Amino acid sequence: MITSAPTFAKQDKMKFFRTLNSRVNNYFKENNIKKTGNWRLYLKTIILFAVFLAPYFLILTLDMPFWAHLLLTIVMGIGMAGVGMNVMHDGNHGSYSNKSWVNKFMGGTIYVLAGNVYNWQVQHNVLHHTYTNIPGHDEDLDAGRIIRFTKEAKWHSFHRFQQYYSVFLYGLLTFNWAITTDFKQMRSYLKRKLSYGEAKSPKILWTTLIITKIIYVSIWIVLPIVIGITWWKVLIGFFIMHYTAGLILSVVFQLAHVVEETTNPSPNELGEMDNTWAIHQLFTTTNFAPRNAIVNWYTGGLNHQIEHHIFPNISHVHYGKIAKIVKETAQECNLPYYEYKTMRSAVVAHFKHLKELGMKPEMV
Repeated sequence: MITSAPTFAKQDKMKFFRTLNSRVNNYFKENNIKKTGNWRLYLKTIILFAVFLAPYFLILTLDMPFWAHLLLTIVMGIGMAGVGMNVMHDGNHGSYSNKSWVNKFMGGTIYVLAGNVYNWQVQHNVLHHTYTNIPGHDEDLDAGRIIRFTKEAKWHSFHRFQQYYSVFLYGLLTFNWAITTDFKQMRSYLKRKLSYGEAKSPKILWTTLIITKIIYVSIWIVLPIVIGITWWKVLIGFFIMHYTAGLILSVVFQLAHVVEETTNPSPNELGEMDNTWAIHQLFTTTNFAPRNAIVNWYTGGLNHQIEHHIFPNISHVHYGKIAKIVKETAQECNLPYYEYKTMRSAVVAHFKHLKELGMKPEMV
């Protein structure tokens, strides 16, 4: 699917993945449970959509002061990020349900989050999950010139301050989805003939993108203005909702891959990687706050990124249980298993790493 894509080694160190996969499969078989979501995920879906959409309907139907309006848009942003991490994410990985139409429907909730299914599946499922932390292949490492996420990226003098200004830019993630990113990505991915699953006609993909964007703008901007909310209040609220969601999503994503422990391996001159795909995930991914019930619930298991990267087809509601299996197997094979005990320590580590990457290379 990708020209000159890296190829991974064929032999697992001490048959790591074969052993791990067998143990995880046995866990589900012995406990007679499915790998997909269960009632906990379904209940969470209802709660998160309520947090996301209930404030919207309150804004549309109640006369309230502007400060209350703004507070509700922050709540909407929190719900928006929650839906993305829990519902949309599992749906587009095919792990929400054992029914494909349910996964497709839940994956399609990205349209009410301002995104696009095709673009997200290519960037996340294909580029990020296959080529995790490989410069030039994993687009999650590409922030243009403004933020330097790897030592391989070109250094600019303003990077010396990136540990300070990056957090302000993180909030623009989903806002950029809404206005520019999806169009740029679709043009790029179609040109490179990238796809996830069955390839679709470019005409269908472009038509879907344009129609869903029109519907999105109509719901979140046009409708509130039509019913009488002042246009500038609508635009400010829209931006705050997106900024809140974008900040949450960006920070959660970065804590798993842009810290000192994780590596950014590149293929050799033959395009070959040193490790197998599964072991590659251990070197490029880290967990955080694994025992924090609130973080576990809200982030959709994205704090268990190691488990997610090795078993993306398993719903996040099971990661807490299989994490012990993954950790023990990695240790038995003398392989790394990176994790930060708390959310705070992971956040500190991320911005410390950004500071290090922002230093002039000769000074490091």
